[in-house]
Order: sequence, then C-alpha cells, then structure tokens
Amino acid sequence: MNTHRPLRTGPVVCVGETMAALAPDPLGPLDGADLLRVDIAGAESNVALYLADHGIPVRWVSAVGDDPFGRRVRARVAAGGVDVSGVRTDPGRPTGLLFKDPGPHGTRVHYRRAGSAASALTPDVLDGPAFTDAALVHLSGITPALSRGCRGLVDHALRPDRPWPVSFDVNHRPALWADRSAADVLRGLADRADIVLVGLDEAQALWGDGVTDAERVRDLLPGPHLLVVKDGDRAATAFVGAEPHVVPALKVRVAEPVGAGDAFAAGFLGGLLRRLSVDRALRLGHLTAASALRVAADHGPLLDGACVAALLDADEEAWRAAVID
Repeated sequence: MNTHRPLRTGPVVCVGETMAALAPDPLGPLDGADLLRVDIAGAESNVALYLADHGIPVRWVSAVGDDPFGRRVRARVAAGGVDVSGVRTDPGRPTGLLFKDPGPHGTRVHYRRAGSAASALTPDVLDGPAFTDAALVHLSGITPALSRGCRGLVDHALRPDRPWPVSFDVNHRPALWADRSAADVLRGLADRADIVLVGLDEAQALWGDGVTDAERVRDLLPGPHLLVVKDGDRAATAFVGAEPHVVPALKVRVAEPVGAGDAFAAGFLGGLLRRLSVDRALRLGHLTAASALRVAADHGPLLDGACVAALLDADEEAWRAAVID
C-alpha cells in the first residue's frame, strides 16, 4: 500500500479538460435536431463545481482556446464559485467540443478535442501557484488519454515524493484510447494514487470478466489507501486498507446518467474533507450523484439541505427506503 498522505487544510485542485458541450434541444437524436443547446462538460470541472456547491474551496486548472467557447467555459466554471486563476488561454489551439447524441439506448458522445488547448498541457502546470497550498489534487483517467504531455502531467502528479495527496477517478473513455490499450496505463496510474474511484463495470471492461465484485478490484489495486468501487444503482464500496464499507445507492428518478460519477466523486471527497466518517461520505456521494441524475445537464442543483442532512443521519432502513424524484 502507498504511503498514507492525510488530507490537509486548503483547496482541492482539479486538473483536466473542459469542453463546450452541444446537445439537441429538445433532447433527441442528434441527426434529427434543428437546434443545439450550448453547455459545458468536463469530468474534473464537474467535480470542482459540486465541491464548490458543498462549500469546499476548489480550483480548476486547465487550458482553453482564445475563442468564444473558451470564454464561455471559463465564465461558467467561475460562476459556480470555482477559482479559475490557474486556467491558461492558448492563442494557437481551440477549446475542445463535445456533442451529445441521446437515443433509446442511452446517450452517445462524440468528441472534437484532438489538438485542443487542454491536450497541450504538460507537467509544468504542476509548478504553478495553484498547487502551493493544495489539500488534495484531483485527476482522472481521461487526461492521460489526451496526449503524451497530458500523460506526463498525470505521471508527474503521482510521483512518490509529491507534496499533496491525489485522488484519481479512473473514468475510462474507450473512444479516447483508439488503438492504444488503456488497461495497463490506468491500472498503473490508479495504483499510485491515495484515493481511487472506479466503477465495477469499467473495471470489468478494463481488466477482464474475472473482476466479479469489489473485492476483486481491491486485489487489482492494493496501492491506494482508500478505494471506492461504484456498482451502478446498487451500492458503493469503500475499502480503507482491507476493510470494506458498503452503502446502498439511492432510488432516483433518472433524467440522464451523464455526470453522476463526477457528482458522486465530489460528494464523497467533500465528505472526507468535512471529516465525515467513510460511510457518511459514501452517503454524501450518493446524494450528490442524485443531483446529477435528475437533470439532463452534467451539473444540477444540490438536493435540499434539510433532505441531505436528514438522510446523512438516517438509520439503515430509512436510507434504503428513500426515493429521490
């Protein structure tokens, strides 16, 4: 197991690409749309926005193009209470784009991010002032897929002598890896982090059908001090060392699942930073994920504070019976 780096006082620093996101309005198949609604989408900025919603100081570090989409992205993230002073503007590269294509079997995502401003990020961003007082640095498995420089950035952030703990959401995006194998890269990076979040389904897709349950994922990733395995709408299991903590998922009326994993990560990390127990941090993860599941956008308003407080303190029977609609 890796050296345990405790969470410190200070802001969370989330590093990764955020794109302009275009989706049919009203929602429907992209090839039949007359109008597209412009939003933003990015795993790490989603986490940052939800952390800010929970009152956690947070910075987002990235790069955008010197274009209208880049200005929109920066303004939207800043409007959510996130410090964007570490975001670079690249005059020679565009802001990445994402197109949502809703259909009867779920939402497909089409990327236009090759050669984007954020894909040109390199390890030197970690030397910036945004990281000086970081309580935690949050990364995802999306970033190392973007370019060699971005992979170097994540690799350097996970160096053994790093001054801050790192949380790593595996966030496997097969379309970004093309002819490259993500399995060994993402396993190697995740196993060096302090806190790791991964879906059971993506662990199976990456590392084989033999990964039948959360315990098998822990066997594959013994390094992180804290490992969270999310099993869809069933439960989430957090391993602190070898000890499992299992909290069932909430029953939620789902508008769209995109963004729920990022929301869960923010709720869970926010709970840890608020010094909640691991079980209550898992509950806060589920409650924050419910906020994303109830809206078609990546980021939705948190549930009513009184509801959240009541469910955090509810007994097991009341938690299992709760329905969020």
